[in-house]
Amino acid sequence: MTPRLDAIGIITADLAASLAFYRRLGLDIPEGAESAPHVEVTLPGGQRLLWDTEEVIASFDPAWKRPAGGERLGLAFACEDPAEVDALYADLVEAGHRGHAKPWDAEWGQRYAVVLDPDGCGVSLFASASPAAK
Repeated sequence: MTPRLDAIGIITADLAASLAFYRRLGLDIPEGAESAPHVEVTLPGGQRLLWDTEEVIASFDPAWKRPAGGERLGLAFACEDPAEVDALYADLVEAGHRGHAKPWDAEWGQRYAVVLDPDGCGVSLFASASPAAK
């Protein structure tokens, strides 16, 4: 059997803030999940996105330390069109999340922006700059 990617995990310092951020990106995260130490959702392609608090990770890995330095993982959300990239970026920043790179027209043919999630991880928002190239 060949292993297949099944899940991507996010270790968070503030579960409620992280879930609220990803809900704003359209993920269907059950209400009340903030009270659980572990949360997971199945994405449209069948993979799962998982959240664990730092305390949960430390409970089974006492040597675990919060990473210092750069990011280790980046998530990217495809938007319908360039206008949605701009609107979603504005919505997230207006909701108090830190913008990292304001929307711009990238040389590779996409409208692109980056917002930081509550744990400081970069989350890319992108769409094809031309409707025919979707």
